[in-house]
Amino acid sequence: MEMDKLTIITTFPKQALIQTPDSNTESLYFIKRGKVRLYRFNGEGKPFTLDILGEGNIFGEMKDISLGTKDLFIEAVEESDICMMNQDRFESYLISHPHFMRNMIKAMSERLSHLSSLAQNLALGNLHDRIIYILVDLSKRLGVQTVDDGYSRIKMNLSHQEISSLVGASREAVSVALKELAEIGAIRTGFRTVAVRHDLLAPERN
Repeated sequence: MEMDKLTIITTFPKQALIQTPDSNTESLYFIKRGKVRLYRFNGEGKPFTLDILGEGNIFGEMKDISLGTKDLFIEAVEESDICMMNQDRFESYLISHPHFMRNMIKAMSERLSHLSSLAQNLALGNLHDRIIYILVDLSKRLGVQTVDDGYSRIKMNLSHQEISSLVGASREAVSVALKELAEIGAIRTGFRTVAVRHDLLAPERN
């Protein structure tokens, strides 16, 4: 409620651009509701998804704080409520709420750790391992819905193209790999949905 008083809340419809590399401002953004996609275009002019953030996450840039989103496109994956805080309000808020800085540092540390782990797994794993890593990661960060005794569906619509941009492979190669993973029972796929086998989501995989 305190954040609501200090921020400007904007509701972005699905697929609306929240930011482009040419429109970024020195502000911090908090995802109150919904999900956003961070992406850039590769040398072939195709979008490459760098991350998907859900409720409670932070993105943006300020003079002394960088979350690595300055030169990115940021798009609402679904209708999303985004809170924006500018530099002056942010500094004023920190003075009266030092605990907020601790929480933000924790969130930033978790994000940096996640990006480091993501880069390592995408660089070293084969395509099947990279896909499983991404799906498990999205399951843990965005939530799942149990669909039967053995599988949980990720709470986000995922096309083959979206998954391919997350793992850095062609859509055709990802489609083949997803089919093979489904055949061995690691996942179940439907129209823009993916369910992951429960044992792959177990804590020991962290």
